Amino acid sequence: MRYIAPTRVKVLMILFFSTGILGIIIGIVVAPPSATMIITFMGVINFGLGGFFAYIFLTQATKTPDKRKKKRKRE
Repeated sequence: MRYIAPTRVKVLMILFFSTGILGIIIGIVVAPPSATMIITFMGVINFGLGGFFAYIFLTQATKTPDKRKKKRKRE
């Protein structure tokens, strides 16, 4: 899998977790009875995507600098 900058992964993780929690709360408390299930299900999907990005953030290897671009010292 391609390397993703940690700040970008953190932002995506926070975004999906917050919208997932908000969707679950709105689906259970605020939504009309006909839309309760679908809104709650969308919140659960967003919460799962937040977990996926948390997994990527925790298991991603650090990026090593490219040795070809490093300037060598001249003596």
